[in-house]
Amino acid sequence: QVQLVESGGGLVQPGGSLRLSCAVSGSTFSINSMGWYRQAPGKEREFVARIFSGGSTDYVDFAKGRFTISRDNAENTVYLQMNSLKPEDTAVYYCNVIRSLINYWGKGTLVTVSS
Repeated sequence: QVQLVESGGGLVQPGGSLRLSCAVSGSTFSINSMGWYRQAPGKEREFVARIFSGGSTDYVDFAKGRFTISRDNAENTVYLQMNSLKPEDTAVYYCNVIRSLINYWGKGTLVTVSS
């Protein structure tokens, strides 16, 4: 089993920045990739970014140039640095880990972008 705990969400003004963290514990060996998704009110959950075991990354178009995913292997933590935030970035952000082809999810952290 893998446990994920997100943190770092909150209220930020448009144009501001936040860094989300996801602490991964449990059976952390054989993790294929770690990523972030988000779900805005009334919308489906959508992919944001992913970092693979080899270090390569993938981003959805709206995240390119504004968001950066990274990881600390020693701390089993994945981060999402979000800059130039917009009101439409308001959502619950979920951490996702794929291990041995099984998806694991955190409970999410709320990001609200508002003046």
